[in-house]
Amino acid sequence: MSSVRIAMVAGETSGDILGAQVIGALKKRVPNIEFEGIGGPRMVAAGFSSWFDMERLAVMGLVEPLKRLPELLSMRQQLKKHWLKHPPDLFLGIDAPDFNLNIETALKAQRIPTAHLVCPTVWAWREGRIKTIGKACDDVLCLFPFEPPSFEGSNVRAHFVGHPMVEALDDLPSEVDIRVAFNLTDRPVFALLPGSRRSEIQSLLPVYLAALELCDLPHEIVIPASNDANFELIQSILATFTIKARVVNGGSRELLKIAEQAIVTSGTATLEAALLECPMVIAYRMSPLSWFFIKRLVRTPFAGLPNIMLDRAVVPELIQENLTPRALADEVQTLLDGGALDQKAAFKEILSALDTRFGDHCASILVNTLGR
Repeated sequence: MSSVRIAMVAGETSGDILGAQVIGALKKRVPNIEFEGIGGPRMVAAGFSSWFDMERLAVMGLVEPLKRLPELLSMRQQLKKHWLKHPPDLFLGIDAPDFNLNIETALKAQRIPTAHLVCPTVWAWREGRIKTIGKACDDVLCLFPFEPPSFEGSNVRAHFVGHPMVEALDDLPSEVDIRVAFNLTDRPVFALLPGSRRSEIQSLLPVYLAALELCDLPHEIVIPASNDANFELIQSILATFTIKARVVNGGSRELLKIAEQAIVTSGTATLEAALLECPMVIAYRMSPLSWFFIKRLVRTPFAGLPNIMLDRAVVPELIQENLTPRALADEVQTLLDGGALDQKAAFKEILSALDTRFGDHCASILVNTLGR
């Protein structure tokens, strides 16, 4: 019996996590299934054949990708050429819409089934992309329940599949085991999550550290690094400050489970913190030119996923020029003075809304698409 070939492209660490869970769920349903394209270490460990370094796709902002445009275009063209010549049974783009939708459009035009996991933020900005998405893929797998209504009246089948994070966080070790693994004392933990992209760390971590130097924290400050290169980068930045902090390899979710408070770079990690009931301040900054364009396009008043989910400002957000060491230190002090209680209560609402079986839902939809 010939094998089923699934082509996939994931653009960063969060996509690698999603892809690995989808691969695991599909393997349980489809015999002789193979996976190929671009993925990270988790997808590779699950049996994925990755042809390029996933980190090459992880570029933040609107302007920054232009610096690497020739390389990105070359990678994309190679993928399209190969899959048009050797059609997969299904292509699944995982996030990275500016990269993946172009591939999906080319493949769908040749009647190759296509799907996209992680709904492009049409509910927040660039609503006109709904038509583009319709030309690119048959199914959109949405992580949040507020996303499918955006596609009503279009030819796109949009499905709420739940969020994989809920299941993944259930499997975390106990607090005692986490502290042992990190070699931590009994002191309360304050987590700093500066992001997984090198450009984010370089831009944001110095601000976070400068803010904490203004606070009188009784906590042990711990910073997770997503890979060895980021570990070295964080250590080098930390060496320029007087504040003491521990850098650990990986374990951001484990760290959020035991942390009393955190500063979290806007992105998936803010949702992890909310589901683990870790009170936080959300922060973000990009290049002024990227921000000039994005702020004119965004339709949602919030940047952080917890606030977007709740449709109210539960978690303080410091974005762009509002992100200064003094402002961040003030928000951290508010957390320390008892401002965390309202956040914890609201986070239970988010868990209730997202608690469903992500992998099984994705696999069911994709197997149905394969059978069409």
